[in-house]
Parts: sequence; structure tokens; C-alpha cells
Amino acid sequence: MTETTSPIWFVTGCSTGFGRALARAVLARGWRAVVTARDPAKITDLVAGREAASLAMALDVTKPAQIAAAVQAATARFGAIDVLVNNAGYGYQVAVEEGEDAAIRAMFEANFFGLAALTRAVLPGMRVRRRGTIVNISSVGGFIGFAGSGYYAATKHAVEGLSDALAKEVGPLGIQVCCVEPGPFRTDFAGRSIKQTLSRLPEYEATVNTRLRQLAARSGSQPGDPARAADAIIAAVESGKPLRHLVLGAIGLDNVRQKLTETLQQLEAWKSTSLSADYPSAKG
Repeated sequence: MTETTSPIWFVTGCSTGFGRALARAVLARGWRAVVTARDPAKITDLVAGREAASLAMALDVTKPAQIAAAVQAATARFGAIDVLVNNAGYGYQVAVEEGEDAAIRAMFEANFFGLAALTRAVLPGMRVRRRGTIVNISSVGGFIGFAGSGYYAATKHAVEGLSDALAKEVGPLGIQVCCVEPGPFRTDFAGRSIKQTLSRLPEYEATVNTRLRQLAARSGSQPGDPARAADAIIAAVESGKPLRHLVLGAIGLDNVRQKLTETLQQLEAWKSTSLSADYPSAKG
């Protein structure tokens, strides 16, 4: 595979965490990559020495003009985008009752609306070529709503729902859509990418505050390795196998399995009640 035939990845949020690890892994393989961040000064080291295979750009996914400019520049430079990785986003942890409207809406703008806008901008090229992969970095929180993370979970549930529908729309066109659902990973997400507010209400001390304090205490000692996660994502994309969900890490896998098991158990326990909501079947 030569530099001109290697896949072209477009990755958002590359200044830290999964985005940074992915950009580094893609470029280390000799592939081409559009590496983006709100502050391009934080990604210059990623592309240093690999300028021929990379394009570093400023991109705030909440700004439509920057999305259009980045996609246009990527297409002009490399001719196409083969893999879009929607990674940019952040967390806002607070009790649902105490969430602040402005903070909630701002997080949705980045985590969901920005992701959707960039996806819409990239899809026409993939649709014409009848190939491509869209990787949405979700979270185990996209399956499970944890205490203290209700609004963050809501953004990721929205990403999961969008991805389910999109996969059905573009699958017949040769385009794959995958949600990556990491458990706890040793990124700087907890330190730099989460806005955390402990509850002021004693009723939430044992639920919201206990969990938020546990998360803060574990920061820097999570079991997940971002570099290995990047390798796993690349392996899944390159496998050619159907790709819809990719849970990362043992804790994440255990949590998702438990959630799915509990859901199936509840469906069976309430099956007769569920069926009773239909009109009675016609007899004779």
C-alpha cells in the first residue's frame, strides 16, 4: 500500500484522548489523516515529519463554517474521506435535578449536533463512492445511564439512536456505521474534558456524589489503554466484517452485558402486560 492508495481518516478532537491516540496510530501505519482540534497548536506534534500524509486543521464541530472548510480542504488535499471518526466532545456531570440549561445545551451542541452536522457534510462523498466508514465515539454511557451522568448519557444515547437509523439508511450503499463504547480509559477526559458539579442536596449524596467522587479518585488509574483502544478501532474498521457496536475494555463489556441481560429479563417478566396493549386478535 502506497501513500497515495492508503486509506484516508478524518478524526476530530485530536488534542487529547482517543482522538490523539487514533491520529497517531493511523499516521504511524503510513496512512493519510486529517487531524483536527479546536486549537491546532495542540496537534502540530502529531503531524510533524508526516506532512505529506497529513492535514492538520482547526475544527470546532459546533461551527458550521469550520466543518464546511475542513471537509472541503480534506477533499481537495486527498480526494476523499474513507473513515470519519466523530470523537470531539466532552462530559457534564451533575444530578439531573440540578443541571443548568445552558451547560446541557452546550454539551448537546458538541456531542450530538456537531457530530450530526459533520456526518452530513461527509456523507455525500461516501454515498457517491459507495463506500466508507463512520465511527462515532460513544460510551458505555450510551447504553447505561449512570448516576451523575444523566445529561452526558443522553447525548450518547442520541448518538446511538442516530447511528442505528443511519446504518439502515447507508448500509445498502456500502457505508458502515459503528459506535465505539469505551468503559473507563486512562485518558485525560476526567481531568480536562468533564465539567463536574457535586450535588448540593443531601438526598443525592449516596448516589450522585459517591459516584462522582469515585470517578475523580480513579482518574489516571483506569484500566483502559488509549493506544490499545486505537489499535482495536483500526482493526475493527479494517476487518471488513459487519461493524455496528464495539465495546472497549473489560469493565465496559461487563456493564453492557449486565444491562442487556437485565433488559431481556424485564421484557420476559412483563411480556403478558406488553402483549395486552394490542387489540385482541380477531377470532373466527
